[in-house]
Order: sequence, then structure tokens, then C-alpha cells
Amino acid sequence: MTPPPAEDARAATESYISSSDAHSAHNYHPLPVVVATADGAWMTDVEGRRYLDMLAGYSALNFGHGNRRLIEAAKAQLERVTLTSRAFHHDRFAEFCTELAELCGMEMVLPMNTGAEAVETAVKTARKWGYRVKGVPDGRARIVVASDNFHGRTTTIVSFSTDPEARADFGPYTPGFDIVPYGDLAALRDAVTEDTVAVLLEPIQGEAGVLVPPPGYLTGVRELTRERNVLFMADEIQSGLGRTGRTFACEHEGVVPDVYVLGKALGGGVVPVSAVVSSEEVLGVFRPGEHGSTFGGNPLACAVALEVIAMLRTGEFQKRAAELGDHLHAVLGLLAGAGKVAQVRGRGLWAGVDIDPSHGTGREISEKLMDRGVLVKDTHGSTIRIAPPLVISKEDLDWGLDQLRAVLGA
Repeated sequence: MTPPPAEDARAATESYISSSDAHSAHNYHPLPVVVATADGAWMTDVEGRRYLDMLAGYSALNFGHGNRRLIEAAKAQLERVTLTSRAFHHDRFAEFCTELAELCGMEMVLPMNTGAEAVETAVKTARKWGYRVKGVPDGRARIVVASDNFHGRTTTIVSFSTDPEARADFGPYTPGFDIVPYGDLAALRDAVTEDTVAVLLEPIQGEAGVLVPPPGYLTGVRELTRERNVLFMADEIQSGLGRTGRTFACEHEGVVPDVYVLGKALGGGVVPVSAVVSSEEVLGVFRPGEHGSTFGGNPLACAVALEVIAMLRTGEFQKRAAELGDHLHAVLGLLAGAGKVAQVRGRGLWAGVDIDPSHGTGREISEKLMDRGVLVKDTHGSTIRIAPPLVISKEDLDWGLDQLRAVLGA
């Protein structure tokens, strides 16, 4: 395809953005690029410019843009049936639930669509389990969460957020949550009472800047929750399904939670798919009519997610994330050692890079990288997140890191 003349192309970009600004709510502040097509780790805008995707849809695109296995699975299912609602059975549902439960080493699956829906489902599950199984008096169930968490944006979820932007002006807030510092096992122990039904944590906090907890923290959480008869619910929506070099980030400490909360990459960047995965004791508390979703577990979602599960079973993507992740962190570590960045955190193909203020804000660095053909996203002012698709080649990864070095003057 011959790209349009530069003047016309710029005008097209400006027109798209202007129309978007005029007719959509301003709940996002995207970079000024208008993507038209994508393949693998690369995206092309309406001007014909190519960009290396180093964000991967916040880990929803772990397997890359337009992954042929996922696209073919979706196309085949599109020709058959896409939606039945849960009023009827369909022929992909049982297989999906069975395969996902086995991948997680669990027994039962409650499928939803978005990550926030899965977190809401986990909250409801924990409360119902607390009343029906643990015996907490009605209306007194409490869930312990961590500060700087990001579990979604529903009214209940922002009720236990510590981010003023996510929380302000959305009250009154849902009660029943106790917030403790992330990584502080002593504070967590002090917060757990007889009315506590669950501890809900991200094994690695994504939106907070890819914060990895201290060694032994997840192990301590697992021991404490087991000791106090409290559910350990791991939100692996961003950290799970290969991103950190393991299927689940909890595996880095040999920990198996009571509940996995999954989303993003489960739908392969093709359709929204999320799920709560746990034991029969936990998910068995639900009875017909008590919770549901019209689209949750639909045939199209199940078909795509089944292909995702099959791909993860090979171990190929976890291995790539581990090996390329070691390389990523080695390169970023040199930048930190040279004083070009303030700090680097992360695991696998996932990094939070704190930019020294002398080089600009996270947003400014993101814009400079965009000008050089690399797309990342800032968070909390001074941090950029790097999370390319797991299919990225080492050569492309190095090229992207070269652009970061150039922007920082390294």
C-alpha cells in the first residue's frame, strides 16, 4: 500500500483525533497516534507509519496482534454459533471450563467477560463463601486488599482504590474492605479478623508501576490465609498467562492461591474473556439465579480461550517471556546503573521504568518514543511500562530498547 502524502496523512490523523475528542467522553488521554492495522508486535497508523508495540494492550495481547491460531479459531466459531446466553448449553462450554480448571490446577470455573467483572465476581464469591462455609455473621464479611492496587473501575472496586483519580467523585463507596500496605506481611496479619473472608492481591502490581513484592511475601500470605481460614485470591489478570515467564506470577514463589482471577490474555486480544477459577468448595456456593452474565462463557469466547490454553500448555510462551525478560532487565539494569533511569522493576517481559525527572515526565518520554516508532504508556507521572507481546523477536526488542537509550541520551 502506498502511503498518502505527508500533508494528507497528518490531516487524517488530526481529523480522527478531533472527531474522537468531540464525540467520546474524555476518560482516557491516549498518545496522538491512530492505529489502522497490526501484526505480531507491530502496529501501523493511518499515515502508514509502523510502531513497535511495547505495551501489548496491558498484557491482553500476550500472543501478539492477529495471531493466526487465535484468528482461525475465532473465524471457525463465527461460522457456527457466537452466543446462546447461559439459558442453554453449548458445545464449547464444558471443554473450556475443564481445560481452564486443569491449567490452573483447580476444579471449577465461573466465566465472565472483562477483568473488572471477574474481580466483582471474586468479591461476591468470597462474601458468599464467608457466610455459607466459614460462618461469618450476615453483613459482616470483610476483604483485605493492598494499597496502590488496580483491580478495575467499577463502583465497588474503586471503593478500595487508593488512587485519587480512580476514586474521586464516585462515592458513596462500598464498605467491607480493609487496605494495608503492599508487601507488608505484618500489617496484613494485623488486619485479618474473624470476619475476614478473603485477601485480594495482585502478585505483581501493574498499574502501580510493575511493583514486585518482597521475596517470601506471597508465601507468607499463603501461610497466613490458610492458618486463619481466609481465601487467598490472586488477581492474575495482567501478571498471568505467561507474562512473567511462568503461567502465573504466583508460581515464582511456588504458591497456589485459593482463587485465580483471570482476564486480558485469556481472550488473546480477540474477544473479552475473564474467569474466576477455584475449588468446588468455593465456587460451589453459587446456585442458579444468584450470579450471571449474558455473554460470559459464550461460544466465541470459549473457542478463542481454548486456543489460548492450548498455546500455554506448550510452555513456549512462558519460556520466551523468561528468556527475553532476562535480556530486557539486563539492558534496563545498565541504564539504571548509568544513572539514566531512577529505578527498574519487574519480572519476565514486564518492566516498570522510573524516569529521572531531568529527562522529562513519563508522558514526555512516551511521546518521544512514539516519534521514534515505539509505543509505551506512562503511569503515575514518572514511570513508563514496558510489556511487549511475548512473540516479539529479540532483534525487535533490542531495536525498541535502542530507541529508549537514544531518548535518554545513553
